[in-house]
Amino acid sequence: MQRDLAFVLGCSEQAVNLILSGKRGISPEMAKALGDAFDIDPDTFANLQKAYDMAHADDPDPGVTVRAKMQNRYPVREMIMRGWIEPSDAAMLGTQLMRFFEVPNPEAIPYLDYAAYGKKSRYEEKEVPPIELAWLFRVKQLAKSMSVPKYSESALRKALNDLQGLLYAPEEARQVPRILTECGVRYVLVEKLPQAEIDGVCFWLDDSPVIGMSTRRDKIDNFWFVLRHEIEHALQKHGQAKNEEMIDWNLEGVRASSTNSTLPPEERVANAAAANFCVPSEKLDSFMKRKHPFYYEKDVIGLARTLNRHPGLVVGQMQFRMDRYDYLARHLVKIRQFVLPGSIADGWGHIASVSL
Repeated sequence: MQRDLAFVLGCSEQAVNLILSGKRGISPEMAKALGDAFDIDPDTFANLQKAYDMAHADDPDPGVTVRAKMQNRYPVREMIMRGWIEPSDAAMLGTQLMRFFEVPNPEAIPYLDYAAYGKKSRYEEKEVPPIELAWLFRVKQLAKSMSVPKYSESALRKALNDLQGLLYAPEEARQVPRILTECGVRYVLVEKLPQAEIDGVCFWLDDSPVIGMSTRRDKIDNFWFVLRHEIEHALQKHGQAKNEEMIDWNLEGVRASSTNSTLPPEERVANAAAANFCVPSEKLDSFMKRKHPFYYEKDVIGLARTLNRHPGLVVGQMQFRMDRYDYLARHLVKIRQFVLPGSIADGWGHIASVSL
C-alpha cells in the first residue's frame, strides 16, 4: 500500500512512512497531491493535519489568560515601564496589583473579577475608568510617602493670596509645591496614562488633603484652573468622607462650567472658584461687554496687565466663554517645566521610588 501510494505521489516510500507514522506533517503541497491521488478535497488532509497538530500541541502557559485579563483592563505594560509594578509571572502580577489597589486578594482587584464577590467595587459603581483608577492609586502611594505639617485650613485660605500673586509669570508656578506643603497639603504630580483624560483629584489622608494633578494639558490656564479647582474641594472639605475621592477628568467645556445643572454641586462650586481665581468674573464680564464683538489682542494684554495676570489666563477664560479654543492660543504657554522640579512627581521620564 505504501509503495503504491509512493508511486502515485512520485515520492519515496520513506516519505510516505514518515507521514503515516506521524513523524512528518502533511504540507499544503502534499495535501493537494493526496487530494488528486484519492480524488477528494485537499482540505480534508489539511484539516486532518490541523486536528492532529492541535491534539498534540502543548497546553499554553496558564498565565496567558490572566495576563490578557489584566492588560484588557489596565495598562499593565505601561505600569511596569513606569515602575509602578515589577515585571513578573502572572501570579506575582496579580499579587502586585492586589497590593497596588489595596485589596485583600487578587480576586478583589476592581474591574477584574468582581463576580467572585457578587458585586461591583465602589469604583465600578461610580464608573471611574480603570485607567483613571490606576492613576489615582499612584497618587495615593506617593501622598502616603510624604511628610507635611499639620493641615491648616486658615493657612490655605491665606495662601490663596500668595498663589494669586504668582499669576503674572509662568515661572512663578515653581513656588506652588512649597506654598501648599507649608499649609499641610500633600501636592503630587503624576503623569497620565495613555488614553486617560484625568486632570486632578482631591482626597484626604490623616486629616490632611491631598491634591493630585496630571498637568495633562500643559497650558498655563489649565494648570491654574485645575489647581484652584482642587483647592476649593479641599477648602469645602469635599471628599473628606472615607473613600470619597473627588476625581476630576476632562475639566474643559461643559465640565468646567459653574452653571451646568448636570454637574454635581461640588463641581460647580469648584469651577466657579477656579474661574474667578484665574480672572475675576466681574472684570471679565465688564471687559467682554465693552469690547463686544471685537476682542483685539492688545486689549486682552492690557486687561491682563491691569489684573496682574499672564495673558494666557485671560485668553483661557475668554476661549471658554466664546467656545473658541483657537482664539489667541499662542498665549497659552507651557508651565509644567517650572512646577516639576520642586514637586513630588512621577512620570515624564522620572520614576518615583515607592515600595509596595
